[in-house]
Formats: sequence, C-alpha cells, structure tokens
Amino acid sequence: MTLRILLADDHAMFRSGLRAVLDTQPDFDCVAEVADGKAAVAETSRLRPDVAILDIRMPKLDGLAAAEAILASADVATRILVLTTYDTDEYVYRALAAGASGFLLKSLPPEELVAAIRVAARGDALVDPSVTRRLISRFAASIAPAKTPAARAPGLERLTARENEVLLLLAAGHSNTEIGARLYVGDETVKTHVSRILAKLDLRDRVHAVVYAHRHGLID
Repeated sequence: MTLRILLADDHAMFRSGLRAVLDTQPDFDCVAEVADGKAAVAETSRLRPDVAILDIRMPKLDGLAAAEAILASADVATRILVLTTYDTDEYVYRALAAGASGFLLKSLPPEELVAAIRVAARGDALVDPSVTRRLISRFAASIAPAKTPAARAPGLERLTARENEVLLLLAAGHSNTEIGARLYVGDETVKTHVSRILAKLDLRDRVHAVVYAHRHGLID
C-alpha cells in the first residue's frame, strides 16, 4: 500500500530535504509540496493525501489553523502531522486540540520521521506518554467538565468494565506497556482495547480519549 503525503512548509530548503527523506521510502508518494497554509488546505481537499505534514509557522494561514480547516471536513480522512522548531506545551496542546495526529520537532532524525508518518497513517496519535502526562498536568484544569454525571458521558455505556479500566489509565497518561503491566495483559491486548474504546466513543485517537475523560469528569 502506497502512502500519499502532502508537505507544507514555507522554507524551500527544508521542504526539499524532507522530500528527499520521503523519496527513500518505496511506499511513500509525495503528491504535493506547498509553501503556505491556505495552499495546504486547498491541495489537501483536492488530493486527499493519507498524511499532511504541516509546519506551524507559515504565511497566509499557520499550520494549526490549516489543520483545523482540513479536519473540519467530515469526509476528509487525512491525518495531520505538525512540525515546529519549538518544543512548547502550548504548541503541542493547540496542535492536538486542532485534531492533529502528531507533533514533531524539525530536529527529528529522518528514520523517526518516517516512523511517525507510518504511525499517523494507521490512525494512531504520535505523542510520547511523558508528553501526554505533562499536558494533562498543565491543561486538564482548563477543560471544563460536563455538568452531567460522568455516567452519562456519551457512549460510555457501550464500554465493557475492562475497557473502562483501560480508558481511565489512558486518561492518566499511561503507555500501552504501563497499562498492560497494571492489568496483567500484553501490549496487543491493550491495543485491541484502545481501538475498541476509540471506535465506541467515536474518538480520533488516544489523546482525544484523554480529553474526553477529563471533559466528562471521569478522572480528577
């Protein structure tokens, strides 16, 4: 299966280097290169790539606003990876809140970028558990909890008891390995539970499951 990728960055040299990395992978096809956020939105709508890699700082429309515009369309299945030179909590949080599947630094080694694209393409969120915990610590207080009881959180009744356990551990920022160790199950079993949770609650990825749990008062 070939992964179709769009690149959006206003620095031509960096864009060329990134394209060179993508061209080393036989199953990657770079379908477009653009230099601003508006072009990224337009070309993503036209070409429907599997993954769009967006720089945060671009003219006309920044990467975060472009991600919001792309993901606002219900019929677009493109996954978004956001690139930046700045490792700040605010950028990470805004990128994920916009619906991005990953937040990456431009200093990332080429092999890790390739891996990140594959992770995003298969529908997973690329955020290290330690970063998730850091975000929870800083931003959970700003997520307004629902006024209705936690038991009435939409879709929660569809989860099994074990899936509820996994959701709460997920919301606390634990990795699959850590969840497996606490529940005495393997990584693949945890992945299955997470996939079912996301499907039942109609959530994009594990980071949005964290937001769901905090917003609906499932975890302090």
